[in-house]
Amino acid sequence: MKLWGGRYEVETDNALHHLNRSILFDQRLWKVDLEGSIAWTRELRQAGYLSAEEVSALVEGLRAIMKEWEGGEFQVRESDEDIHSANERRLTELLGEVAGKLHTGRSRNDQVATDERLFLRTEVEQLQGEIRQLQAALIGQAEEGIDLILPGYTHLQQAQPIRWSHWLLQWVWMLERDRERISQAARRANLSPLGAGALAGHSLGADCESAASALGFEHIIPNSLDAVSDRDFILEILADAAILGTHLSRLAEDLILYSTREFGFVRLDPRFTTGSSIMPQKANPDALELARGKSGRLIGNLVTLLVTMKGLPSSYNKDLQEDKEPLLDTLDTLHALLPVLAALIGTLQPQGERMRAALDDALLATDLADYLVRRGLPFRQAHHAVGQAVAIAEKQGISLRELPLDYYQGLQENCDETLYELFDFERSVEGKSGGGGTGRAGVLAQLEAAKKLLE
Repeated sequence: MKLWGGRYEVETDNALHHLNRSILFDQRLWKVDLEGSIAWTRELRQAGYLSAEEVSALVEGLRAIMKEWEGGEFQVRESDEDIHSANERRLTELLGEVAGKLHTGRSRNDQVATDERLFLRTEVEQLQGEIRQLQAALIGQAEEGIDLILPGYTHLQQAQPIRWSHWLLQWVWMLERDRERISQAARRANLSPLGAGALAGHSLGADCESAASALGFEHIIPNSLDAVSDRDFILEILADAAILGTHLSRLAEDLILYSTREFGFVRLDPRFTTGSSIMPQKANPDALELARGKSGRLIGNLVTLLVTMKGLPSSYNKDLQEDKEPLLDTLDTLHALLPVLAALIGTLQPQGERMRAALDDALLATDLADYLVRRGLPFRQAHHAVGQAVAIAEKQGISLRELPLDYYQGLQENCDETLYELFDFERSVEGKSGGGGTGRAGVLAQLEAAKKLLE
């Protein structure tokens, strides 16, 4: 018998029944659904609607159902619409009519919103741990590779030399912002809708604040209409996950490039590559490509729910059933992806010689312009002059350090032999001491700050 079937004299069309069912995906909320029911049972006792014996029987029955779920013994039936009706149906089988008292003062509208908030709390905790594992792997590589220097890129063109550690640590700070955003969203989600009923609250005197406290919520949501229809907390997590996905995609893209034969800056552990079914020599960076590809999935899940929400009238609407699949898919995607990336980064093999071989004097053009500035030339003139020097060196097939001194003195008469000391990549990197730069002292300070994030 359907929970809502009292006014109906006909059976629901079978096709609609299957369209309407959410048990195939919302059964993952089984634990929090039962926990919420146990808390509500005790509040009904305080309000005088259940005897001590009934509470004991209901709590014992709910815990028995929990054990069935834990042991993989719970049988979902074709008639079960959702996790709430499935659990109540099983409770009725165990206890009989007293099970019907459990839903007093409650609606599936506030029940599902409560379940989702409880479920998300646990999921976020796991997600935070997975982000920290990836951060730890990046920090470990940065510590080991502090003395490696490689070209830094803008527009995918060589720009200035940087430390490998500096490149690695940029992702730590991006991930820390992701972690902070997820934590903030989780705090905003930690409010209880329980007791809001269908939309207007309940009139049975159960203490909703007490139920909220028992479930670990900070407070109840102050407006019952908002309580049953608010999905901002899911949208926030999906948005945060989409941003996290873009960071993971960008990290993956760099490493895909750096692991090619043309770059050769890193080697991937073979355990995190796959072969080709036709080309025996291939070791494809599939883990990284999937990270790049799944970012689109994460963005799509956010857009899916945004579009669902944008036209809804106030209070509960069945459209809100569409919130669970994008949420669950996003969480599953990140739970699968983050540990793989952490392991991949942890086993990454940087190739210092290839990095060093890729360094070109043109990377020091800005250092040369700064030298001319220190010798009295306005920067805009120095920039133009060095640009001409780069063009001349390219035409002659030589490096900037091979241009004669008298050429540079033609740019600025105060130039002397000390100019050639600029053509030192270590010196160039060490000179970047300000503004979160790539100098050794700055990178070491970053490392210490990053380690504290993990404490």
